[in-house]
Amino acid sequence: MTYAELIASVQTYTQNSEATFVAELPTFVKQAEDRIYHLAQLPFARKSQEGALTASTRFLSAPDDFISVFSLAVTDASNDYWFLMNKDVNFIREAFRATGTEGQPRYYAMWDEDTFVLAPTPAAGLTATLHYFYKPESLVTASTTWLATENEAAMLYGTLVEAYTFMKGEQDLIQLYDAKFKEALVKLKELADGKNRQDAYRSGQTRVGVN
Repeated sequence: MTYAELIASVQTYTQNSEATFVAELPTFVKQAEDRIYHLAQLPFARKSQEGALTASTRFLSAPDDFISVFSLAVTDASNDYWFLMNKDVNFIREAFRATGTEGQPRYYAMWDEDTFVLAPTPAAGLTATLHYFYKPESLVTASTTWLATENEAAMLYGTLVEAYTFMKGEQDLIQLYDAKFKEALVKLKELADGKNRQDAYRSGQTRVGVN
C-alpha cells in the first residue's frame, strides 16, 4: 500500500473531503505509525549506533530516532567487549549512591527519555554500541514502507481510528476500527516475537574478546 492508496482508502471509508480534514491526513498517518512502533518492536526497525564515552562521564545521549533499547555494550582500549545489564534507574541510584564511583560499567538505565545512565561511572574512555529500535521514515514522505506493504490492515485501521477521532465520529465505528487495528497488531507482534527472542546478550552481561 502506497501513501496515495492509503489516503484514498481513508477518504472512501470516511466519505470526508472537507479541506481541514484532508490537510490533517498526513498527521493521522504519522499518529498511526507512532502507535504501531511503540506497541510492536518490529525486527526491521532496529539498528546500531556507536558513541564515545569519556572518563568520569556517566551519561550517554540516545539517538534522535530512538524508540526503545535492545542492548547496550561497551568496548575498552584493549578491544574487549561487554554487554551491560539493563536496570531500573532506582537500582542505579540505590546501588551507586556515590556518583563519583568509577570503574568498568556493568549496568545501565534510562535516566530520561533522551539519556542513559551507566554504573559505575566509566573510569576511562570507552566506545558504546547501542542496539535499538528506531522510528523509520514515515509513509508520508517515503511513499511506500515495509510496514505499509507487509501489514496494510494495521496502517489502514490505525489511520482510520485517528481520522474518526478527529471527526468526533460514532463511537461504535471507532471501536470497530480500533478492534481491527488491534487484530492486525497481533500479527505484527507475532512476527516480532519470533525474531526478537530474548537471549543472554539482552538480559545478562558477557565479556567477549574481539580480535
